[in-house]
Amino acid sequence: MTHTVCQPCYDCKYTDCVAVCPVECFWQDEKMLYIDPVDCIDCEACVPECPVEAIFAEANVPAQWTSFTELNNERATALKSANEGHITEKADAPQEGPECKKK
Repeated sequence: MTHTVCQPCYDCKYTDCVAVCPVECFWQDEKMLYIDPVDCIDCEACVPECPVEAIFAEANVPAQWTSFTELNNERATALKSANEGHITEKADAPQEGPECKKK
């Protein structure tokens, strides 16, 4: 099992979760973060760090966001293949986009 970054991350990209990941499995594009399911060890360290509550264990992804499990896999794989977007350290908070709903 792995963890999945879901809709609440879209347009936010807070990187608090990245700083606590022991296996550096986060990737990013211009809109959100993704977890590489191959590298994720299911430690759950990232879950409480997400200020928008966007990260879920794969088995607990809300029904309306189940497509994000495959999206994380596809985007992380593509970014990894292109050697683009690997993120391993917390970055400055971005300007929140119109879709961002910080809790």
